Amino acid sequence: MAHQPSPTFTSPIESIRRRIEDHEQLLSPFASKSAESRGRERHEEPDRVRTAFQRDRDRILHSKAFRRLKHKTQVFVAPTGDHFVTRLTHTLETAQIARTIARALNLNEDLTEAMSLGHDLGHTPFGHAGEDALAELLPEGFRHNEQSLRVVEKLERGGHGLNLTWEVREGILKHSKVKGDIMAEGWGTASTLEGQILKLADSVAYLNHDIADAIRAGLLNEDDLPAISKEVLGTDHSQRISSLVVDIVEASWDATGENGEGVSPRITMSPGAKEATNELRDFMFANVYEWEGQLAEAERARRVINLLFEHYMKDPDTITSDFTRPDDPAVRRVADYIAGMTDLFALRKAEELGLPS
Repeated sequence: MAHQPSPTFTSPIESIRRRIEDHEQLLSPFASKSAESRGRERHEEPDRVRTAFQRDRDRILHSKAFRRLKHKTQVFVAPTGDHFVTRLTHTLETAQIARTIARALNLNEDLTEAMSLGHDLGHTPFGHAGEDALAELLPEGFRHNEQSLRVVEKLERGGHGLNLTWEVREGILKHSKVKGDIMAEGWGTASTLEGQILKLADSVAYLNHDIADAIRAGLLNEDDLPAISKEVLGTDHSQRISSLVVDIVEASWDATGENGEGVSPRITMSPGAKEATNELRDFMFANVYEWEGQLAEAERARRVINLLFEHYMKDPDTITSDFTRPDDPAVRRVADYIAGMTDLFALRKAEELGLPS
């Protein structure tokens, strides 16, 4: 009897990623599909188990910059209470809200989560006070969303970056807003609906947890909030988030594809919810973000950033962090080093250099 070749068996592991990619075809026709990604800057073989967007999410979660977010300020500088929001908990809350909206609209939850987890990786110590201080010191200015993109493209993994997909990198860059209308553009509109979700989810998260922190700090109480916000969005933390999420889903329903493909969907809010949210945002700027005590903390943060910047510009070779690129100009290396610091590390370094605590 002639010899018969043994049958070739393919491991079931090899089919997992393809099965997930096939499942993505059931998403909205307007959803971003991982198999159709515009790709990475450097080619990599696909993962055996994870889609491209799932792989990006995991790379961000395991990055050094992500771990440092737990000791970076959201609003209150180096707070002593255990329940104040940090940049890490803000990031997680943003990701949760964004995923809820993406799932409701039948969009790509994995892409939404990946860009949400990475959107604040470049934030400075001391929150926006630190960001403003660095912006004054650098000739080209400084914005945390641009720095977040720099972190994932050039600083992580010893200067090699995380090599994320184009869609995640675009969402990270374009999530940021300028002061004013909550729908205002600063860096253009993300080309993916998932990126547009992140932009609004970020605002929903920070407005609501910043209110909770301000109440916790004794700066205000629920009764102080604008009447229109209480009438339209609700009278407590849970009601406001739920109202905003539901409103965004309803106002963005074309994104599901259920109204046909002959529409141009975008992620948006109803006029009433937008007006109420803008009123609430203006109230928070006047009573919390630009409150006298916060301005004093911001000035303290500015002194720390200025001292560190001046010191390291005089002797950039004392920077030993692998979170800078040795071939970059000194001013860029100093900015990258300071931006990567946590609040407590920056304060400790400043005290070592002679700034009173």
